[in-house]
Amino acid sequence: RRVGYTCLKALLRFAFMVANNLVAIPSYVLYLIMLQPLRVLDSESFWYIEGVLFKWLLAMVASWGWWAGYTVVEWGDDVKAVSEDEAMVLVNHQATGDVCTLMMCLQDKGTVVRQMMWLMDHIFKYTNFGIVSLIHGDFFIRQGRAHRDHQLVLLKEHLEKYYRSRNRKWIVLFPEGGFLRKRRETSQAFAKKNNLPFLKHVTLPRLGATQVILKTLVVPQENGTPAGGDAVIKESKSKGLQWVIDTTIAYPKGEPLDIQTWILGYRQPTVTHVHYRIFPVKDLPAEPEALTNWLYQRFIEKENLLTHFYETGAFPPLQGQTKAISREMTLSNLWLVGIQSLAFLSGGMWYCIFRYFYHCLF
Repeated sequence: RRVGYTCLKALLRFAFMVANNLVAIPSYVLYLIMLQPLRVLDSESFWYIEGVLFKWLLAMVASWGWWAGYTVVEWGDDVKAVSEDEAMVLVNHQATGDVCTLMMCLQDKGTVVRQMMWLMDHIFKYTNFGIVSLIHGDFFIRQGRAHRDHQLVLLKEHLEKYYRSRNRKWIVLFPEGGFLRKRRETSQAFAKKNNLPFLKHVTLPRLGATQVILKTLVVPQENGTPAGGDAVIKESKSKGLQWVIDTTIAYPKGEPLDIQTWILGYRQPTVTHVHYRIFPVKDLPAEPEALTNWLYQRFIEKENLLTHFYETGAFPPLQGQTKAISREMTLSNLWLVGIQSLAFLSGGMWYCIFRYFYHCLF
């Protein structure tokens, strides 16, 4: 009986998700097509509206997990304090559910979600959400040594063209370059060859994208004033990238959620734990070798954090604290229902509009 109930619930959830996508994503695209004149007349207002719609779409994805009992507890620094500043978010990567977890836990961080840019594997371009990410201005990066140098050039051009012109604030990337289970063996072999620590819960990060982001988005300082890139800075009124937010995702027993579980909800309610550490960009080393060591240290810290979590069920306290403090992240069910209702009403409205014009023409 329990298996039958689980299968029925998964089937109903899948049907709802399909319907949700069929109304929400086309509505997002159609609204923005209708707003193209505003994009010409007032680009800032256009991208503000686009950001709001984008946040609502991500909230719909978050609702699939939230209503299945997949919640988030946050640890470490409070990132709300820097939600209005430019920041680079470095995240460990275990499964497809990591992205859904971030979509959920960033919902209550002010304007972050509508003003963020994602770096993701190019394969996501061909998913149902690909058209949304393309319009929003996310960057799809192709993995592999043969593509690496060219992809970094494209990333730099993409950031220069879209990041500040669309008033982006946070940029999210997974420096490991793939899922833990796929990269762990290769990473451990590389670590052994280069006398680096042996890591089990994370892999050594790839450096190229992080270095390009820092080089492109950080405003060089000379006696407290920007040096170089003056035209871009004056136009955007940006202080440049100010923070690095080192984000560590931990799942109970090290069993990550994947997108299938997030959609179908067949796993029992699960609490995902997210740990943040905030570093000022001005304190990062400028030399490539020193920056490489700094980034390696962040993932060695992640290894220690995850080891502690899997042994105790909690993250250790921050330096200077005697007790680790956790914060339960919550979403408003009323707000989620309102957004879902708006999506289905929008879908119905566009259907009626197209049906009306179809009858007028034919």
